[in-house]
Amino acid sequence: MNQSQPLLKTGLTPSASGSAYLEIKREHPSDTTSGGLSPRPSGLKLTCAVHGPRPLPRSAPFSPQLLLSTKVKFTPFANGHQRGFMPDSDERDLAAHLETALKGTLLAERWPKSGVDVVITVLEGEEGSPSSSSNGSCDHLTLLSSCITVASAAIADAGIDCVDVATGGVAAIVLGASGRSQLILDPCPSDHQSVGRACVVAYLQARDEVTEVWAKQEGEPPGADGSEHSDFLSLVDGAVEAAKAARLVLMDTLKESVEAKLRRD
Repeated sequence: MNQSQPLLKTGLTPSASGSAYLEIKREHPSDTTSGGLSPRPSGLKLTCAVHGPRPLPRSAPFSPQLLLSTKVKFTPFANGHQRGFMPDSDERDLAAHLETALKGTLLAERWPKSGVDVVITVLEGEEGSPSSSSNGSCDHLTLLSSCITVASAAIADAGIDCVDVATGGVAAIVLGASGRSQLILDPCPSDHQSVGRACVVAYLQARDEVTEVWAKQEGEPPGADGSEHSDFLSLVDGAVEAAKAARLVLMDTLKESVEAKLRRD
């Protein structure tokens, strides 16, 4: 069992139109440092900067809607091993799914021939259990969930009109201590020896809409007895519930941000 302690702040990058910082600390009571005196912490640290909306170059073709560009970049040692400076497949996948998740929230027709850039930097990223290579997919989905939430906070901080703010949620089917599968919300990859399936959603609670779904499965697929469809629906429902919980943190942060701006004015 892990304890998640989310910290979400906005307005930390003055040079950007909007910005946000998300930190999720997880403590594992069963894992201790070499001295055995304290739990070993892990978690995520993300920053998001939004640049725009701003006019497109004159050479660009006319666009009746706001053009969204997303980028996800790991710092060289965000996951404990060195990464190159060129975008790799993981970063491109995360950016593509993030773009799909956010496109469904923007009122893009209000900014013709304009563009906005959403740039997320992963300062620290958690990884799956070293004894299991199957938790990598859960790690990616957990990271995307946090990217969606921190990007929504930064977009709201930039004052860009949206139909609603999107939050990310993750659910996974893991093998429990008893040997039976169980559904876990907001899983921590390093807590589980085996993650069979995982799913992340971008959810708009005010409209009860899902703008993005990304599911992964490790190992052999289940038999054709209808259980696969049932498990997938359970995963989506669980991910939506996790996204609703993340929305509480996001809305509290945005409320504090608005109150702080009103006090300055």
